[in-house]
Amino acid sequence: MKILFIGGTGTISTAISKKLVERGDELYLINRGHRNKIFGGRVHEINIDINDEDAVAKKIAGLKFDAVCDFIGFVPQQLERDYRLFKGKTKQFLYISSASAYHKPVKDYRITESTTLANPYWEYSRNKIACEELLMKYYREEDFPITIIRPSHTYDERSVPLGVHGNNGSFQVIKRMMEGKPVIVHGDGTSLWTITFNTDFANAFIGLIGNPHAIGEAFQITSDESLTWNQIYQIIADTLGVEYKPYYVSSDFLDAVSEYDFRGGLIGDKANTVVFDNTKLKRAVPDFVPHVRAEEGIRIAIENIMLHPELQILDKDFDEWCDKVIAELEEAKKRILA
Repeated sequence: MKILFIGGTGTISTAISKKLVERGDELYLINRGHRNKIFGGRVHEINIDINDEDAVAKKIAGLKFDAVCDFIGFVPQQLERDYRLFKGKTKQFLYISSASAYHKPVKDYRITESTTLANPYWEYSRNKIACEELLMKYYREEDFPITIIRPSHTYDERSVPLGVHGNNGSFQVIKRMMEGKPVIVHGDGTSLWTITFNTDFANAFIGLIGNPHAIGEAFQITSDESLTWNQIYQIIADTLGVEYKPYYVSSDFLDAVSEYDFRGGLIGDKANTVVFDNTKLKRAVPDFVPHVRAEEGIRIAIENIMLHPELQILDKDFDEWCDKVIAELEEAKKRILA
């Protein structure tokens, strides 16, 4: 198949790109080219800013594709651009939306594709909803062959899944664990969350490419395994061979005392119990079975992080903020009990 990705080297798209290349598909990537070397020259690189619409149109003139996917579209204006660029040039247009678009707070912890889309806490999610609505309009009125994909928390070998972390990713929390320091966990750690390793996501996604049952439809792609946050953090600690020392803090308090995006990413997403029903996906892709359990995925990530110093990104500000929050709450306890 002849496939074009806008992006193609992110957490989700890298795994998909690698599998398509291994399968022998003809893959084109529109991106800045910063990480394309991981494909060993086996992709067609269009190293250009996708926002330069005229330049992109010239680069793809005369080309037609079996499928095009935008992994980095966040606002409707970007999807309007995609429509202008690819109408009549692709048999299928796939868009990566987000499971964070589902109604928050959740009406039912069991989420299907028909769950209401609404997230008053996170502009990112509201923009994704607007993008979906625009694409469905193009499908209904212009027969633009769209497929909408809603990933939830997908991770790869470069990071571990966390509820609370700073701007530099997950390593500082790993470091706190290794140093025997407490780590901040939102709520009491008992809400359920679903994490998906990127290779599992890729297997399902590839099953939707060129699939006639996917046109005009939305699909969520997640693992079938849901764990509490305590279980996720415990797996990380066990893999590191250290004691899990949680320090529980309410999500509302974390949002109130931090500069981090805890209102959107936490209150509008991770603080909610979510369990995904993938029945619709499995009807369209009958052979899809998630293979990477949390224990295996987190082990793969931690082993890889420890082997690659460039992934061990420190975050002094976040570390100091954690210490300050914990110290202040401990002092509050003392004052109340005095």
